[in-house]
Amino acid sequence: MTSIISTDSARGPGPFNVAIVGTGGIANAHAAAISGQPGLALVAAIDINPGQASQFAEKWGIPHIAASMGQALEAGRVDLVVICTPPSSHMPLALEALALDLNVVVEKPPAMSLAQIHELQAAEDLSTGSVSCIFQHRFSSAVKRLAALRESGALGRPLIGVCNTLWFRNQAYFDVPWRGLWDVEGGGPTMGHGIHQFDLLLHLWGPWSQVSAFASKLARKTDTEDVSAAVVQFESGALATVINSVISPRETSVIRLDFENATLELEHLYGYGEKNWKLTPAPGHEHLLALWDDGENQPSGHGAQYAVIAESLSSGTLAPVSLREALPTMELAAAIYASSIGGRTIARGEIDNQNPFFGRMDGRLDPWKQEVKTA
Repeated sequence: MTSIISTDSARGPGPFNVAIVGTGGIANAHAAAISGQPGLALVAAIDINPGQASQFAEKWGIPHIAASMGQALEAGRVDLVVICTPPSSHMPLALEALALDLNVVVEKPPAMSLAQIHELQAAEDLSTGSVSCIFQHRFSSAVKRLAALRESGALGRPLIGVCNTLWFRNQAYFDVPWRGLWDVEGGGPTMGHGIHQFDLLLHLWGPWSQVSAFASKLARKTDTEDVSAAVVQFESGALATVINSVISPRETSVIRLDFENATLELEHLYGYGEKNWKLTPAPGHEHLLALWDDGENQPSGHGAQYAVIAESLSSGTLAPVSLREALPTMELAAAIYASSIGGRTIARGEIDNQNPFFGRMDGRLDPWKQEVKTA
């Protein structure tokens, strides 16, 4: 049975000790967020590159560097391990941490496939540690308020949604050896970029029921897609379009949610605050403007999620976003690939352990093998 509580019987009342595994670019976002939490203390930087680990440790005032989790544990107590390595190593490192009864935070995507998510769940069941997945767009005052308004019935039924991640990555981005490969990244913008946006969509609108999608490799030399487009139906009956792109010169991240009584719109790029949201009431529902503008302003971001993680550590409760909570998002990513490659609508729950898309997002079907056309 999983628990967020440290197994160290000598655990004192002070901050919980955190080790970061992988000291590349995204690790800095985690270090900044952790440094801002009084309940957390960075104690170790773990990397197979000692020079990079040393530079990272010096930058963030981390007292120890190590080449492995075991080595970090020899230097002192660790309560939480944060995995910031390339996607293909997320699951094996999380399994290693769980085997050591450590709590784990994993950058997106939490795993490369649905099979890996289920393997992690099985390992979590045998550990006193647990896994929390980074989906930081869920954590903001605006999302909390929107969820409360929807639950109260003030917004009415969800009807039509738009969820676009329109970003730009040039060819040099994909020329990095580990990028754009199914067996290293797990997929293209659907898995590695747009997943944050449609995770927020699912968090706000609840369970999805089926999806029909297209994906292509239109402009980049890469094994994975560089764009996908889907129509998602929710259990509520609502419909939403979801586009994930890394070939869009004017970058933006957009969510629009049309309810019966109001439209909620969010436009930002990599993170948002209150000013990025807009509520437009339907005629006769102008009172919703006052309910929306309550003066609270907690932006999204790693810091917002780590604040909740720190509270969970202190209270001994399971930290968000759990593997169970992340599963519908991973299932939608797998279904978008299955639909676009197989050419048919995919229902939620259809991708079981007998389905080729359960073990790999491309179903090992070698999609979009043709070279990109160049001018």
